[in-house]
Amino acid sequence: MLHFIFAAVELPMLSDIVWIFGLATLVILLFMRFKIPTIIGFLFTGAIAGPYGMSLVTASTTVEALSEIGVILLLFVIGMEFSLKSLLSIKKAVFIGGSLQVFITILVTTIITHFFGFDWNVSVFLGFLISLSSTAIVLKLLQEGGQVNTISGRTTLAILIFQDVVIVPLMLFIPMLAGETDNIALSLLLLAGKGIAVIILTFLSAKYLIPSLLFRIAKTRNEELFLLSIIVICFAVAYLTSLLGLSLGLGAFLAGLIISESDYSHHATGKILPFREVFLSFFFVSVGMLFDIGFLFSNILLILGLTALTFLVKFIIVAFSVRAIGQGFKEAFIVGFSIFQIGEFSLLLAKEGMKYELMDPTTYQFFLAISILTMAITPFFLKKRESFSKSILALSLPNKLNEKFGNEDVPKNPPMEETGLKDHLVIIGFGLNGHNLAKAARSANIPYVIIEMNPVTVRKEAANGEPIFFGDAANESVLEHVNIHKARVAVIAISSAAATKRIISNIRYMTTNPYIIVRTRYVNEMEENHKLGADEVIPEEFETSIEIFTRVLGKYLVSRHDIESFTEEVRSFNYEMFRKPSDAAKGRLKIALPEINLVGFKVEKDSGPFINKPLKEAKIRELLGINIVAVKRGDTTTSNISGTMKLKLGDLVYVVGNSEALLAFEKEVEID
Repeated sequence: MLHFIFAAVELPMLSDIVWIFGLATLVILLFMRFKIPTIIGFLFTGAIAGPYGMSLVTASTTVEALSEIGVILLLFVIGMEFSLKSLLSIKKAVFIGGSLQVFITILVTTIITHFFGFDWNVSVFLGFLISLSSTAIVLKLLQEGGQVNTISGRTTLAILIFQDVVIVPLMLFIPMLAGETDNIALSLLLLAGKGIAVIILTFLSAKYLIPSLLFRIAKTRNEELFLLSIIVICFAVAYLTSLLGLSLGLGAFLAGLIISESDYSHHATGKILPFREVFLSFFFVSVGMLFDIGFLFSNILLILGLTALTFLVKFIIVAFSVRAIGQGFKEAFIVGFSIFQIGEFSLLLAKEGMKYELMDPTTYQFFLAISILTMAITPFFLKKRESFSKSILALSLPNKLNEKFGNEDVPKNPPMEETGLKDHLVIIGFGLNGHNLAKAARSANIPYVIIEMNPVTVRKEAANGEPIFFGDAANESVLEHVNIHKARVAVIAISSAAATKRIISNIRYMTTNPYIIVRTRYVNEMEENHKLGADEVIPEEFETSIEIFTRVLGKYLVSRHDIESFTEEVRSFNYEMFRKPSDAAKGRLKIALPEINLVGFKVEKDSGPFINKPLKEAKIRELLGINIVAVKRGDTTTSNISGTMKLKLGDLVYVVGNSEALLAFEKEVEID
């Protein structure tokens, strides 16, 4: 015990971590009650724990190092989620709308800040900061409101995607703005050369090296090895780019981009996300530690004025950019009310700017205050954005603009359509049950998608055209990729009971929409799976028993209706009859077995009283008391038995009668 106490004393970082996470927990709990974004909670935690607050954190350099890891993981995940295919589907909104919003904001901010006395390089840098919005806050709120796939939602997403990507070149330009190089043209040329080299390396790795490596690692089914390999790839590429004189963030983004082109990106994202959230919290706390709350209150009027100016400038530029890609005024205003804030990447750029002395402490305090205020009011404006947009449209100015530039209800370009799976079946596990289920779904024209953890199966079935993805369905990112919140049915057909429970819990945590059907091996697992959110649980051990028993009942000539009623009763009472046999189960089915049997006999004799003679002359029914119901000759089976038919050598004769009659017929047609 004393050893741990002394270790804690010798490790000041431990006490800092306890203070940070303990205080953050309390602050975020309070903020969530008032629906204030989590990011604001971390910033506020840093302000309280930092030197301008209660000075609870002493190892600030350690917090800085941990925050750097958070930034690396953030850019790494963005790279993994980056999809060229998805970009091409909304390319106009991304490349035209996004670039217009970012570069016009930089230009306008540069002019305004230079007018207030800032140097040109500092003004451009401030333009970088103001141009970016909060992907984390906006997307979370859009997802909660189910508005991501609306026209305005997808336009908002497109612009945010461009902002997330443009952060990489903006970070590369910061040293140039700081005057770290005398020859800007040469620096740009060297930067382009390094960039081309890195892009070639990224392409080759994404095409040949990483998919093969991850396939071999995934085949081991060792989750620890898979996670370790993903982390190694992330930090190795980041380290390589730093050796080339480029940023760690660029390397992390490229590492994510390399993995994104493999079949394992969604599974890898799910593994990395918890680490990203933990380390990223240190980043926001470290930013908050530099914020002086006293400065905010002493300059509150000026800060409120600058916040209003920031809101107005970004709103107008965003609305203009959305109109430029053919969207109507309503959508333009809705998007403007969505991404007017300063984002988390701006905080990242601001810290870089502080390192290169592009911002003095006073400017930094103003920037932090404006950022926090714009983030804090985002939920309010996002919630009311449609009503605010309608209010603006009711004014005379937008109506006049509509008359001049066209009716906002008829955009110049067709609106982006909602894409993706909808009302589909999600099959989790592609063993025998999953395979048969996919066949049935395909035959019934039911849209479906498969999640499978065996990389060999994924590769083989994907080559056969199956909509199959590698990943652990217990990861939110994997479930999001298959649109679980829009699925009609989810079938979990895997053998691991523990994994099944995790998947049920995760699906129900994300959505209540799909009807969850679970295959389990044992009946004692049914109750817990139902409690976790499964709608129907099918235990293999008793379903096998039911299948055998129904066939037995059929042989005892129990009616099909009675068999179906009986099996339904067994299932509806959770197989209680099989688990705890009781007298109550007796007599539920009445077996009224007649004294007759249906038997098939092979004609092995070529002569006899019944062979090669018309049946009406053989008089088999009269002599033996049996009825011939069918005769199979070669590949043809005849059930319409006429009096002129003759039994011949090799025929298979199906007859009905009692045991004695059947035995007598057997002696006449078969050889002893």
